[in-house]
Amino acid sequence: MDQPGFMASLVAGGIAGVSVDLILFPLDTIKTRLQSPQGFNKAGGFHGIYAGVPSAAIGSFPNAAAFFITYEYVKWFLHTDSSSYLMPMKHMLAASAGELVACLIRVPSEVVKQRAQVSASSRTFQIFSNILYEEGIQGLYRGYKSTVLREIPFSLVQFPLWESLKALWSWRQDHVVDSWQSAVCGAFAGGFAAAVTTPLDVAKTRIMLAKAGSSTASGNVLSALHGVWRSQGLTGLFAGVFPRMAAISLGGFIFLGAYDQTRSFLLEVGKRTP
Repeated sequence: MDQPGFMASLVAGGIAGVSVDLILFPLDTIKTRLQSPQGFNKAGGFHGIYAGVPSAAIGSFPNAAAFFITYEYVKWFLHTDSSSYLMPMKHMLAASAGELVACLIRVPSEVVKQRAQVSASSRTFQIFSNILYEEGIQGLYRGYKSTVLREIPFSLVQFPLWESLKALWSWRQDHVVDSWQSAVCGAFAGGFAAAVTTPLDVAKTRIMLAKAGSSTASGNVLSALHGVWRSQGLTGLFAGVFPRMAAISLGGFIFLGAYDQTRSFLLEVGKRTP
């Protein structure tokens, strides 16, 4: 991938990430509190729904930038003909690689953010300091495996579906989709992927919020899922599914639409600049 393409992916991904995380933060807080072990009301209810927003703001740009740089690079590296039946596989591999890299940044930010969301009276920096003091650096990466196990299946559904919907729409209208059309495809792909991966999101939330030293805090996803199933059944496994679908559908519209729009704009500016 050439330097203009690399820089465009970096900046466009970062801008898209910050935009969607800050706009949809209240929905994310509600979803986290619905999934928390103590229940929605004890976790804060509708009070302080912007608790933890500094952590999200700091992590958003580098997290999204890292994902899209990796995603576009792997797509370029695995170049195949657009008509090839291997195209969905290429998008799956690119999305998976992007998630592995992005989660190195996303998980510490997510751990701090989610603890702030269910303890609105605590400051973000105080929570960050407490984690480092009590658990060390590994405390910030608690839930890394569960996050990756959530994000990779999510991306395996979302990104091939997004790319396929864009290709189908392009074929139907005989020209490349506009940014708003890409955003609509992103909303549909994101909402569908959010619904089917909600149990993994519940497991990730429980692991990140569990008390240090507990069996859940060890990060065993199957154990966390079994615990939720045993105590709350199917309802518990799909706790927060509607705010999650709403947030990620709207997020997909903003995130993928903003990414396509910003990247196209930057590449066009790059061509005009001598």
